[in-house]
Amino acid sequence: MSRDDRVAYWDSQAPSYDRTTAWLERRVLEGARAWVGERVRGRTLEVAVGTGATVPHYADRADEVVAVDQSPAMLDLARRRTRGLGAVTLLRADAAALPFEDATFDTVVCTFALCCVDDEVAVLRELARVVRPDGAVLLADHVVSSAALLRGVQRLLDVGGRAHGEHHRRRPLDRLAEAGLVATEHSATRYRIVERVAARRA
Repeated sequence: MSRDDRVAYWDSQAPSYDRTTAWLERRVLEGARAWVGERVRGRTLEVAVGTGATVPHYADRADEVVAVDQSPAMLDLARRRTRGLGAVTLLRADAAALPFEDATFDTVVCTFALCCVDDEVAVLRELARVVRPDGAVLLADHVVSSAALLRGVQRLLDVGGRAHGEHHRRRPLDRLAEAGLVATEHSATRYRIVERVAARRA
């Protein structure tokens, strides 16, 4: 899938995204967003912010928030959601080619997005590049399950997800070293459907 096709796909999903994911959000995703939010400090970057669902969990803990996404439609929704939350700047940018200098942010956040990028390691390297040496990279994503039955379901979902580039059997924790990161904390939901990771530069 080309970059333009991916942007067009997520633009088309934006109007219904929060509604179609509401059930999953309440039961699975929101807890991971809160886990990430509790660990945010200082100047914070969120990569692939989507509709902005994670920002309210940490905006009051950050000195400043910069959030990026490739989809203009998603950014429009994030702009509405974050209005009134303080110093939040929203920009259009590619997660694999961030427009920031090295070691710019105290915290870098990426939630439920590494499953949708072409090259997760390339994105992780960018997160490692822009975080400060004593800073934190905070991740949450649905990952390859620890349960065989669920892995079978994920395999089928991967076949259906090829059209828009979604991957259900990735596990960013296993790719951190390739990106120059090391985990400092991680936990997962039952059957490892969603995993949460805090990391630092190696």
